Amino acid sequence: MTEERLAVRRALRASLAGLDVNAPVLIACSGGADSLALALAAADERRSTHRPTCAVVVDHGLQDDSAEVARVAADVCLRAGLEPVEIVRVEVVRGAGSGGLESAARDARRSALVAAAQRMKCAAILLAHTRDDQAETVLLRLARGSGARSLGAMAPVDGLWRRPLLDLPRSVVRASLGGELAWDDPHNADPGFARVRVRRTALPALVDALGPDVVDGLARSARLLHDDADALDDLADNALAHLLIEVVDGLAVDAKALASLPRAVRTRLLRQAAVRVGVPPGDLTLTHVDRVEALVSDWHGQGAVDLPANVGAWRAYDRLTLGRVDSVRERRDRTAQRAPEE
Repeated sequence: MTEERLAVRRALRASLAGLDVNAPVLIACSGGADSLALALAAADERRSTHRPTCAVVVDHGLQDDSAEVARVAADVCLRAGLEPVEIVRVEVVRGAGSGGLESAARDARRSALVAAAQRMKCAAILLAHTRDDQAETVLLRLARGSGARSLGAMAPVDGLWRRPLLDLPRSVVRASLGGELAWDDPHNADPGFARVRVRRTALPALVDALGPDVVDGLARSARLLHDDADALDDLADNALAHLLIEVVDGLAVDAKALASLPRAVRTRLLRQAAVRVGVPPGDLTLTHVDRVEALVSDWHGQGAVDLPANVGAWRAYDRLTLGRVDSVRERRDRTAQRAPEE
């Protein structure tokens, strides 16, 4: 067994540490080089530990030969010793949502994998993202002006999902395949996808300019930012529990107490409060949060802030309230009517 194959096995073993050896795990295999390398390493581990290990190949139906690609990938997994191995065909709705084809395919794939894991009572779904994938994700999110949580990129463990190969270079993972042939997704060569442009142009240019440690540095930054975001979220959760009070159709907080918190904690608290009163997380933008935060840090009598899903935020004296717009305006009007008497 090559050093590269051993490196992939060690990474897989470390990722599964703490899971009951009798708990089944699911390998998400596309037939591409990285997921195939993970599947082969998982088969090696299965023979060693006897852990139940299955595989699911998702056929997105985006290429004419997708069914054949899925069949070949499933055959490799079966020959390696994984079982059961399933092929799941999904429908990718082109143009659905705001993330484009890549996002729609990912959503369809994740739904299919979760359903399969639940059906087979798997304790984890293993994905084959590498250190290079992590670096690419950080660059893509930097370009969007993301915060620490988003720049933390992909977590090694995220609920049911596990990414054993995040600390391994793509070159090592692919070298572990030996002579096994892998499918090369034509989308990986299509410059119409931002990730392809990052992979083929932006990241190589950074490596040329700054040296080969750029990839490791970006991935390391993601890990550090992920830890920082976890700590800030914990502080925000604690503040949320102590400062927010329930009001009719909403939540309220003492603006002065909120102002005493670090801004990074304050904005997280406000975001969580907005979600709790009904704003869909995907619809809540940085601009929304900044405008609500200005009711605390830059208060000069400005009016209510409109948020998605008929939610609003408004301030009266030292109380900041988030709630349904109709209820917020009714309470604001009642407060304004009482103000001269007070």
